[in-house]
Amino acid sequence: METPRYALAGRIALITGASSGIGAHLAQVFAAAGAKVVLGARRVDRIAALAEQIGASALPVALDVTDEASIIAAYDAAEAHFGTVDTVLANAGIAEAGRAIDLTADQVRRVIDTNFTAVYLTAREGARRMITAGSKATGRGRIVLTGSITAEMTGQGDSAYAASKAAVVHLGRQLAREWARQGINVNTVQPGYILTEIDADWFATEGGQQQVAGWPRRRLTPITALDDPMLFFASDASAYVTGAHISVDDGQSL
Repeated sequence: METPRYALAGRIALITGASSGIGAHLAQVFAAAGAKVVLGARRVDRIAALAEQIGASALPVALDVTDEASIIAAYDAAEAHFGTVDTVLANAGIAEAGRAIDLTADQVRRVIDTNFTAVYLTAREGARRMITAGSKATGRGRIVLTGSITAEMTGQGDSAYAASKAAVVHLGRQLAREWARQGINVNTVQPGYILTEIDADWFATEGGQQQVAGWPRRRLTPITALDDPMLFFASDASAYVTGAHISVDDGQSL
């Protein structure tokens, strides 16, 4: 892994959805930048293996982001092991593909519970602890939300997911305003379509290849494209940036 552009030395970062995809990748990136990383996910075997790979600067914690008690327990474990979390990456998310007339109410609830409510609760619990620990004086509180370019697009078959991600980006602005005087910056990164294990099967199909061919640059965004924006928002370099959102999609949403 290349030397990170932004340093996170001295930071303690909690990352949700750390068992695969973007979360697992950024856990390694944050650790390489000097942060102690708390890996939260339901698939404990995966985060345990990832923590072993990263080394002593990583702590795996069982975390169900749809359960507030589980979120609180994850922060408790992080504090007991490393100290107060001052950097949060609320990254966990799911999709339920299907046209709006076909999705069940339970499917819609799962998307909202995971993609919006869980982000709200994860950010809120982190902020509560940062404020208690004195973030107003230090100004070092950082919360980064993982959104999606679908928040700014219309499509077929992802209405619940896209709407939940639109809610996330506005939540970021709301929380940024609310905590502006508490030394906590809240920003959102909206990834484009990235080749991860979740999407690999789709993009191998004819339909997936047609989708790629319709984008201006006719290619998927590499996961490494997220490294610098995420590190920037998590670092001291973003001291004067809050309530912002950035799309990292190689022009896919144009």
